[in-house]
Amino acid sequence: MRSLQDLIKLAEEHGMGLHEIIMTVDSEATGVPTNEIYNLMLSRLKDMRRSTEEASRNPNPCKLVPNTGVLIREYSKGAGMCGGFLLKASAIALEVASYNASMGRIVAAPTAGSCGILPGMLFSWEEFYGKGMSDLDRKLTEALIVAGAVGEIIANRATLAGAEGGCQAECGAAAAMGSAALVYLQGGKCEAVSNAVALTLKSVLGLVCDPVGGLVESPCIKRNGILLAVGVLAADMALAGVVSLIPADEVIDAMGQIGKSMPASLRETSRGGLAVTPTAKRLSKELNLQ
Repeated sequence: MRSLQDLIKLAEEHGMGLHEIIMTVDSEATGVPTNEIYNLMLSRLKDMRRSTEEASRNPNPCKLVPNTGVLIREYSKGAGMCGGFLLKASAIALEVASYNASMGRIVAAPTAGSCGILPGMLFSWEEFYGKGMSDLDRKLTEALIVAGAVGEIIANRATLAGAEGGCQAECGAAAAMGSAALVYLQGGKCEAVSNAVALTLKSVLGLVCDPVGGLVESPCIKRNGILLAVGVLAADMALAGVVSLIPADEVIDAMGQIGKSMPASLRETSRGGLAVTPTAKRLSKELNLQ
């Protein structure tokens, strides 16, 4: 899959839901029956849920970053300007990203460094909007299929690797995938899904990958908790009818071009950006990271 617009066109031509046409196209390309594709994605959803639960029960501090998810959960019991849905999603994202950094099992969606964003969005939606649904797992699996297709298109047209395209390709892609999933879950049309992807990615173009000490901790973990907010707001904007002037496929192409233009120092090498600030150098030396 290389084009979101082509998928949307096919869905409209065949009178199929977006998740259905995605499975059909994938089945034709791989020879794997659609029911097997669905079951595989359902299995990934279950893995993601288990990982989220494990991360919540095991708030292990990392070398550089304390478990910020616990702080957000406590804070969310009060007013919280962002609201319950977003704070819940952020707490999950921070916990899962921290769990990954402390060698816990996660689902790379689409990468390990961005692993908290999609579960944060999906399982916060489950709590706030999915309660009482008899087919909740099916709905979430369909949304995961939509998110996966967005990730595949980004991978094929640009990249999902921070070493190639900076953090716009990791946390940015994850936020776009989650935004598409949220629009789908809220009953948005295919074009709204596409606009959510475009609006999200447009907002993170140029985001560098500059891990302190070479660890997937700072700023990676907190970016998981923050960038999902971009995807949530983009989903709301798309559902409200806001249209991206530049189509999603072209935004993805621009992301790929920007990634190639980044100097190597800003692509996961820890030789630029936050990784070379005085504090980062001091911490790296104290912890013997580099």
